[in-house]
Amino acid sequence: MSFDHKQFLSTVGATPGVYRMLDAQGNTLYVGKAKRLNARLASYFRGRLNAKTQAMVGRIADIQITVTRSEIEALLLEQTLIKSWRPPYNILLRDDKSYPFIFVTDRHPFPALEYKRARQRKEDGRYLGPYPSSGAVRESLALMQKIFRIRSCEDSVFAHRSRPCLQYQIDRCTAPCVGYISEADYRRDLEHAIMCLEGKSEHVTQTLTEAMEQASQSLDFEEAARFRDQIQQLRALQQRQFVDTQGGDADVFALAQRPGGLSVAVLSVRDGRLLGARHHTPPNDLDLDPGTLLANVIGQYYLAQPHEIPAEIITSHALDDADLLQSALSQHAGKRIRLAHQVRGHRAQWQDLAVTNAEQHLATTLADQQQMHERFAALQKALGLDAVPERLECFDISHSHGEATVASCVVFDTSGPRKSDYRRFNITDIAAGDDYAAMQQALTRRLKRVTDKAGVAPDVLIVDGGKGQLNMAREVLKTLGIETITLLGVAKGSTRKAGLETLFLETPEHPLTLEATSPALHLVQHIRDESHRFAIAGHRAARDKARRTSTLQEIPGIGPKRRRELLRFFGGLQGVQQADRTELARVPGISEALADVIYQSLHG
Repeated sequence: MSFDHKQFLSTVGATPGVYRMLDAQGNTLYVGKAKRLNARLASYFRGRLNAKTQAMVGRIADIQITVTRSEIEALLLEQTLIKSWRPPYNILLRDDKSYPFIFVTDRHPFPALEYKRARQRKEDGRYLGPYPSSGAVRESLALMQKIFRIRSCEDSVFAHRSRPCLQYQIDRCTAPCVGYISEADYRRDLEHAIMCLEGKSEHVTQTLTEAMEQASQSLDFEEAARFRDQIQQLRALQQRQFVDTQGGDADVFALAQRPGGLSVAVLSVRDGRLLGARHHTPPNDLDLDPGTLLANVIGQYYLAQPHEIPAEIITSHALDDADLLQSALSQHAGKRIRLAHQVRGHRAQWQDLAVTNAEQHLATTLADQQQMHERFAALQKALGLDAVPERLECFDISHSHGEATVASCVVFDTSGPRKSDYRRFNITDIAAGDDYAAMQQALTRRLKRVTDKAGVAPDVLIVDGGKGQLNMAREVLKTLGIETITLLGVAKGSTRKAGLETLFLETPEHPLTLEATSPALHLVQHIRDESHRFAIAGHRAARDKARRTSTLQEIPGIGPKRRRELLRFFGGLQGVQQADRTELARVPGISEALADVIYQSLHG
């Protein structure tokens, strides 16, 4: 039954609000906001639409509306619903959980510069950033440790040092853990590092120059030489800051678009210093114009995700409904936010740099997509398929002598890795090291969703492991009654070198020989290597989590307080394990009898 839009529109008023378009199965197709709902919704049924929007309208089975008090409220609700429903026709950005920061605690006499993924309300200290990526944080930390020799160790390591570590030996730390530097001198170096991270390196340079001159006049030439080296390193750092800025916080959004794709670059500038860039490649399924598309991206970036909003946002294109978006962002941030398109001076340099980044990223992405399409076409020819496969899935097993067995499922489509569809399976209730049983369990759990119509079936199923794993996959498909999936087994060559793999199509009796330069083989190697990496990462995380669980928890009579005293006394679980009965009995609260129980439990 087709959607009766005339009857529906007769019930909609001229109020601001949000609308949600649904298909026949009740799935959300699109979420939008409007200043006047009746006028906006009527525009979808007047025939003056592009082909992609007409295709979406043809799928509408129902429209649900929510009336709001204002257009700003509608915009905020729209972004909340987009994040909740993830409609296929809306602009969707990957949900970055948070920006990374650098944190300096107030609770330690010799604080370290620490990497933090997000702000923690309970922590006392200063947060520097945010930075656009973890790489930007680590590069900044490495520079500060090199120039000012700020410690990088954990507090637990710092508390138990009796002699300087390797960082001191290579002149990357002043060894405050063993008293080689006073608290006042360390604080001075730390403040200089913080000022540099805040974009005040020129002020630090002037301060160091004055200190160098004073040390020279006092005939402390060794100290003067150290200040000289720091000044030289800071000058080199300042030369690397090729964008000549005059302060200010801003995010710069630039859109580059060509047939076949688009790219949005986001440059982060804090205290006049360029911290780096992020790139997004959202779909544009409704062929929106650049101003509307960029406005949607910015709205979702800040209103539907936990990103800090700077005082100024610069864009490469004039935005659709810029005043509305500016008001919504200001209300959301609790401060005045300025949206700017026509800028001059150093802001124009930021804008040009963002455009260059977007265009470069788009060119790289389109080249990769073209190469991926060629590889999929070559795989179709190699496997003798009737059509180019649209979805590949590869399974691999990882464990350490049977411990923490994990299976990975990696998905590729014609655009490359589809990471949102990656899955890991924790394997249980099998004999240790039984890879065949592990593969059977993982495939059954995955393909059962296909038979239950709760998941999409792959066109080609790739199993890493050779003949045995291929036979197991064939058995699982037969048991579940699935006949539409092409099976491909990948066995490593005798020397385990890339390019010498043996492929088996459907059964071990049908080996497939491909040239080492074949694009189809390169595609299989790519997804196999990605599956291997994903499985190993999952296995290591599961194994490390299990090994981090203190064995002290399993000892009778050892509660949280005694366990804490043991770890504090010996500096960690390894120290407890190395202690004998006499040393264990020295711990407050541990009797000789309990020390014997602990020793027996840890050493069998």
